[in-house]
Amino acid sequence: MFAQKLKDLRSKKHVTQQEIADFLGISRPAYTAYESGKRQPDYDILKKLATYFNVTTDFLLGQNQTPEWADKRDTTDLKKFLDDDTGMTYDGDNLTEEENEQLRVALTQIFWKRRRAERKITRDTKE
Repeated sequence: MFAQKLKDLRSKKHVTQQEIADFLGISRPAYTAYESGKRQPDYDILKKLATYFNVTTDFLLGQNQTPEWADKRDTTDLKKFLDDDTGMTYDGDNLTEEENEQLRVALTQIFWKRRRAERKITRDTKE
C-alpha cells in the first residue's frame, strides 16, 4: 500500500524518482526501493516525504485515509492543525515519538469528524 501511494503521488506531481531522491538526500535506487516495496523509509524520510507531497504520514502509511470528499484545502488545513505544536507533555515529561504519533492519529480522526459535520451544516444552511 505504501509503495503504491508513493507511485501515485509522484505521478500526480509529475516528478521523477531522481527529483524526489534529491529532495530526500538519498540515491535514486534507494528511493526506487521504497516505490517497489523492497524497503521502508525511516521516520525522518517518512516526514520528508509527507512534506514533499503535502500529505500526512498517516496518509502515507494507510492510516486515517483522507475521505473522498476532502479537497486540497481540507488536507492543507489538516496539516496545519497537526503541525500546531502545542508541546504536549505528561506529568511534565515530553511525549515519546510513539505517543506523539498516536496523538496525531487521534487528532486526525477528530479533524475529519468535525470537518464532515461542518460541511453537513454548511450544506444544510445553503439549501
